[in-house]
Amino acid sequence: QVQLVESGGGLVQAGGSLRLSCAASGSIFSPNTMGWYRQAPGKQRELVASDTSGGITNYRDSVKGRFTISRDNAKNTVYLQMNSLKPEDTAVYYCNFHGYFPRPYDYWGQGTQVTVSS
Repeated sequence: QVQLVESGGGLVQAGGSLRLSCAASGSIFSPNTMGWYRQAPGKQRELVASDTSGGITNYRDSVKGRFTISRDNAKNTVYLQMNSLKPEDTAVYYCNFHGYFPRPYDYWGQGTQVTVSS
């Protein structure tokens, strides 16, 4: 089992910044992928950014150049630095941790609210 603990959400004005953190604990195996998804009211959950244990990152187009994902493998922690925030970034952000060794697994954090005011 793996537990994910998120922190760092909040209320910020447009143009501001926030940093999300997600720490994983429990049975951690590599390779794996840690990432962030978000879900706005009335919309489907969508991938924001992901980072593999091998250092490959992936971003959705709308956040490229504004958000940066990074991870500390020694601490099993993933971060999402969000700059130049826009009202359309408002959503609940969820941490995700998944992999396939020794068997497929997929874990989610509890979610943290990010609200960007105009």
